[in-house]
Amino acid sequence: MGRKVYVIGVGMIPFTKPGANEPYNVMGAKAARAALADARVDYQLIEQAYVGYVYGDSTCGQRTLYQLGLTGIPIINVNNNCSTGSTALFLARQAVESGAVECVLALGFEQMLAGAISLKFDDRPTPLDSFISTMKAAQGWADAPLAAQLFGGAARAHMQKYGTRPETFAKISVKARKHAAANPYALFREPLTEEQVLASPMIFAPLTRLECCPPACGAAAAVVCSSDFVRKHNLDTRVQIVAQAMTSDRNSTFDEQDMMKVVGYDMAREAAQQVYEKAGVGPADIDVVELHDCFASNELITYEALGLTPEGTAEQFVCDGDNTYGGKVVTNPSGGLLSKGHPLGATGLAQCAELVWQLRGQAGRRQVEGARHALQHNLGLGGACVVTLYRVE
Repeated sequence: MGRKVYVIGVGMIPFTKPGANEPYNVMGAKAARAALADARVDYQLIEQAYVGYVYGDSTCGQRTLYQLGLTGIPIINVNNNCSTGSTALFLARQAVESGAVECVLALGFEQMLAGAISLKFDDRPTPLDSFISTMKAAQGWADAPLAAQLFGGAARAHMQKYGTRPETFAKISVKARKHAAANPYALFREPLTEEQVLASPMIFAPLTRLECCPPACGAAAAVVCSSDFVRKHNLDTRVQIVAQAMTSDRNSTFDEQDMMKVVGYDMAREAAQQVYEKAGVGPADIDVVELHDCFASNELITYEALGLTPEGTAEQFVCDGDNTYGGKVVTNPSGGLLSKGHPLGATGLAQCAELVWQLRGQAGRRQVEGARHALQHNLGLGGACVVTLYRVE
């Protein structure tokens, strides 16, 4: 890492079900204004903007930010599947750290349709063709949504390798709802029981509907700047990005026919290792984590990929309550994707907002007491994984 980089402002809007949302440009503008207000920075001081979304026409970023002002700055539109929001943050941090700019806006939004995510173009190769062919070789093809087959396959792989029980995935969904109950931005805040989770419709065994994240609409944003900028304008220096890494797939994703690796286990592990090395900390130093729980199974395998618990021990980690308040590390205090919702382009920046609030002590009833180090994990199949470590100064 070069110059110090700070997150001085964050903002988001409550996530909603598709159909109950405002248009993407309205949601995005609201989140951007909230982040700017939180930072106490006028849009005129923003030198670049990175705007993430997956479903939308070209230059939706301009359509959204032109409402804040026609300042002539570079506005870069970003699409990296489900890691789009954190990819925008990665580019913003990189621009500031390099010295190219002093103050940047990262924004993510998504206006989604109801139902399972599906491939949108049938007249060209899908970027997931290698993932699909590897999955077919490993477990065949079923009449179920593609993402559920991929992450359900990862659940089966962990069960086969370590004896993990279906009830353990249900516990993760129950925990997500319990955390989300204290989050006014979350889509689902009603409590669940393990029995309810296990009795919900089976999507792809062992994953039931309540172990799959819901499609959602929403927006979130962050203002990222340099130490020189915060000193000049007397701004908030509490939350620093101390390390960040982005990884993509290696041969192991496809060569080993291990469904955990097909859905990004090795990408996450490598990104986390890079971050720990850069920051000079380890998993034991982490107080709070926002990780990519698109399915309960991915939360479980990601505990191990991030080094929060040794490989093969994630089930015990869950059963001992080490993934929640009073345990070793609080994971997804926001409710995560499972309960907060997953508007693809907004997710990474919503994770950022939650962790900034946690480190500032502004998370209300979901506050992790004494949080000093916060870790973010955002995954996109196809593939990209971004891991970010924040520290409060």
